[in-house]
Amino acid sequence: MQYHYLLSGLDELELGQKSRLSFSELRQLLEEQMSEKDFALIELLEKKNDDAQLMSMMEDDAVQDRFHETNLSEDDFRTQLLYEQGAKCRNKFLRAWFEFNLNLNNVLAAEVCQKHGYDVAQSVVGDNEVAQALRKNGVGRQQNLAVLLPELKEIVAIAEISDLLSREKHIDALRWQWIEQATLFKYFTVDNVLAYYLQASILHRWDDLSREQGEQIFRSLLADLKKDVKF
Repeated sequence: MQYHYLLSGLDELELGQKSRLSFSELRQLLEEQMSEKDFALIELLEKKNDDAQLMSMMEDDAVQDRFHETNLSEDDFRTQLLYEQGAKCRNKFLRAWFEFNLNLNNVLAAEVCQKHGYDVAQSVVGDNEVAQALRKNGVGRQQNLAVLLPELKEIVAIAEISDLLSREKHIDALRWQWIEQATLFKYFTVDNVLAYYLQASILHRWDDLSREQGEQIFRSLLADLKKDVKF
């Protein structure tokens, strides 16, 4: 399905700028104008690892067996289940988006573990080639990892940023760049609508967050990480 009218009526988004349309207004507009089948892709993007469906899956005996075979916390394992759902998505763009974020988060986690002497395997989720390579050799000890993940150098550089707020903004900038490259030669398709939604969600994340609020939030996150024994 093509979305000429919908996309033509939306403002162009720029990283660091506020959108004229609020995020809730955008979501309502998409729900009204997208087909039910396509809007289900938006709902997949909105899933979190504490989603009711994922919580229900954790009660399945087979899933529990898988969980106990890993070194992951229950929260990380639910995250893995979420990525697995994304990998099965019918839409190629979203499958690539989920895999990119899986790789991005795994490399960042592995870098932190290596830096502080923790077990990388306990923080890496999923079972794609990048995850397997990280569990086996970590980051920076193998040439093929850069082949598997072209953004590796940029991700490692982001991991070295000490200011947590700045690091998060660089992560979102990398995500923004990936979205633009992935839809470079696509026009008025469902992929372009999904890309717009993803970029709007990035802007929405920073809408009402002052630097002081951001620093407070990330200090809290860091404190939580230090309390996490498994990490």
